[in-house]
Amino acid sequence: MRRRMICKTGAALFLAALTGCAAHRDTEGRTETRVDPKYLFKTDIDRVLDAIRTQALASLFLIADKLYRRNPREWRKSGVLDRDTALTRLVAFRAAPPAGLDGKVEGEAALMAFDPGYPGDRVAALVYGLVTMVDAACEGKEEFFVLDSLSAQKFHNAARNMEIALWKLASAKNAAGEPLLLANEINAEGQNLSFEREFGRVIGLLDLAARIIEDQTGRLVSRAAQSLATSLFLPVGALK
Repeated sequence: MRRRMICKTGAALFLAALTGCAAHRDTEGRTETRVDPKYLFKTDIDRVLDAIRTQALASLFLIADKLYRRNPREWRKSGVLDRDTALTRLVAFRAAPPAGLDGKVEGEAALMAFDPGYPGDRVAALVYGLVTMVDAACEGKEEFFVLDSLSAQKFHNAARNMEIALWKLASAKNAAGEPLLLANEINAEGQNLSFEREFGRVIGLLDLAARIIEDQTGRLVSRAAQSLATSLFLPVGALK
């Protein structure tokens, strides 16, 4: 039910971002279409990038929900009453960063989730780190306009960081050899790869944004090969 709600909301936002129109009824009950004035300052590319940002963040919050369901001990570490409250805090990531991160964002925050000695909410640390990566790639903007300047390299690096996060999620273990966070599983019905699918969706969206900005600016991104097993998260916000 939650997934359907998130998907429907995302689809509605996607269409709204592309059209910038809203239907209204006049005093005689006739339907008329009005264009939001702000869309006069948006290109089609800006609208697509708006939708990419919305969908990427929606997928990351869906990943958080899935992780909390498999790892309820994590949201309890935050001192909240239920999983929904923990998710609400994550959605308000700018106003309410998770406790215990000491100001860390992006890769530094996400890495805390895979530190065996970290006592805090690992789901919050991971998703907050990934969300702030996307936010940094978007230059902290919630929507884009014609004069905004974006970096294809930042979106490319953010996409590679999602791959690194997925690898770490599957491989990071404590001293007893147990996963630090339960994610994909093999059960009687087969292998559950829902986390991989959702991460794959985010990766595809960020790569699409990088390609669009590449084509728009003519600046190619560096695609140096990287080993997941030894790599740290790539810089995003620190890039010029």
